[in-house]
Amino acid sequence: MNRLLVALLAAFDAVIVVAVGLAVALAPLTVLWVFGLGGDADWGALWPAAAKVWQAGHLVPLQVHLGDEYATVAGIPADATRFEFSLAPLVFAVFTAVFAVRSGARTARAGAWIVGVCASTASVAVLSAAVALTSPVEAVTVGTWQAVLLPAAVFGAAALCGALVRAWREGDGGVLDRIRAWADVDDTGIVEASARGAAAALAGFVGVGALVTAVGIAVGGGEIIALFEAAHVDLAGAIVVGLGQVAYLPTLVVWGAAFAAGPGFALGAGTAVSPGGTSLGVVPGIPALGAVPEAPSPWLLLLALAVVGVGAVAGWIARSRLQAERGDDETFLSRIVVLAVMIVVAAAGAALLAAAASGAIGPERLQQTGPAPGALALAVAVEIGLGAAAVLLSPRTASASPASPAPEAPLPSPVD
Repeated sequence: MNRLLVALLAAFDAVIVVAVGLAVALAPLTVLWVFGLGGDADWGALWPAAAKVWQAGHLVPLQVHLGDEYATVAGIPADATRFEFSLAPLVFAVFTAVFAVRSGARTARAGAWIVGVCASTASVAVLSAAVALTSPVEAVTVGTWQAVLLPAAVFGAAALCGALVRAWREGDGGVLDRIRAWADVDDTGIVEASARGAAAALAGFVGVGALVTAVGIAVGGGEIIALFEAAHVDLAGAIVVGLGQVAYLPTLVVWGAAFAAGPGFALGAGTAVSPGGTSLGVVPGIPALGAVPEAPSPWLLLLALAVVGVGAVAGWIARSRLQAERGDDETFLSRIVVLAVMIVVAAAGAALLAAAASGAIGPERLQQTGPAPGALALAVAVEIGLGAAAVLLSPRTASASPASPAPEAPLPSPVD
């Protein structure tokens, strides 16, 4: 396909993903403006509010300045009216990343993935700049370079991954094919085995987090409902609050995964929520936090075995691929390489998820919430590594060779 056409289609993908993300942020706020604020609504603030929600969802930290008048009315210290809000509602980033992966894969299939990824990422940067410049708010400010680069980085990294995976599988007639020919990787199977194993490990780790989060919500359902009722919001407010918590569902899933792995997460400076124990101070009255266990059982430490099991399954997937590619030429060194790549990628992915799912939600002690990237990366490396090593480094079961047919017995001579 013509490179210019690929660039235009990729740029159109970028326009679509930004427009849909902004519409998702704008829709519930419009409901709140119409039914919650009524005739007193300031319609000029609707677009800036939606833009700030979209920016926060793409990891852009917001600088909140509530003003001295608010401090006087609310009865809070003046220094508590200025703080950073950086805990991202990751549903926006997840949507952008999924759409970007598909866009990158399409550009690779068209044979011009470098041009396509660059064009779409540049388009997201331009659109992000337009959003930042058209949505100034005195009470909530953002760094212009962060508002431009971070959404583009989310889209660009995901689009690049999608393009590389598709181009590696099907060939691109360009740089990747030359790399494969130079490194002669087609006959080793190490790249494919490592990639499949690492992807399975990360997917399984997130799946464990989703399961832990679902169980926590089911067990803490009564507390969640009580916090909803204590908020004393009307129907429009309840809808907005509910949708806001849905936007944070991927963030809660990462918290659940960190809880299962062992390090847990924080809900403020000096606090900890982990299977080994919970130490909390005053917790914000956010309904979703009703799922946080106040006194977890020590038996929950066994959740780490689920992560070890994920590593074992990922190791089996990687070894199956390695055996399919190399057959009897599978070596101990190749398995060691695959194991090392899986551990490094799983630990790096866990650290990246923890960094995206942590941040500040208020002044002072609330400037630290979420899992610690370093601790989570170490725990995931150990647990995934143990499970994968048990499968990858175990002796290969010798396949039974088909038995040779027994020689036929001579026919008895006829009796005269």
